[in-house]
Amino acid sequence: MSELIVRVADLQVGHAGDELLTIGLGSCVAIVLYDATARVGGLAHVLLPSPALTRTSDRAGKVPQTAVPELLVRMAALGARTTHITARLAGGASMFASLTAPGTIQMGERNVVASRQVLAQHGLRITAEAVGGDFGRTVRLWTTDGRVEISSVSHGTSDL
Repeated sequence: MSELIVRVADLQVGHAGDELLTIGLGSCVAIVLYDATARVGGLAHVLLPSPALTRTSDRAGKVPQTAVPELLVRMAALGARTTHITARLAGGASMFASLTAPGTIQMGERNVVASRQVLAQHGLRITAEAVGGDFGRTVRLWTTDGRVEISSVSHGTSDL
């Protein structure tokens, strides 16, 4: 079993026995994909909702528009089939809502909306979400059984 760390604006895939982990999700969104038949999973730590908000496109995990297709390609190389893949989302918090004008759309909310749109464009069904709020999260995916654990200092640990 190996632990694969997913840093900000990065992504990883793994197969049975791997654990994918990302720490420090605030307004960022974790896109978790899993094929239960192949026991192949993928995790992206998405930073921004759109390529238009970044000067460089050097990291596929930075935005959902490049993260999802890259995860699908890498997962297919390990035997996953798109028709078997389901998605889960976590993160997208409004970490600094009290510092912005009322009615302002927060970056976390924008990241969640963009991630949902891209997943829908690829025909991927979202089976669970742990999004929003005003607190950070850590996400773990165990590829052996597809279990996803969300933990935060203020809200404890739960399965997604």
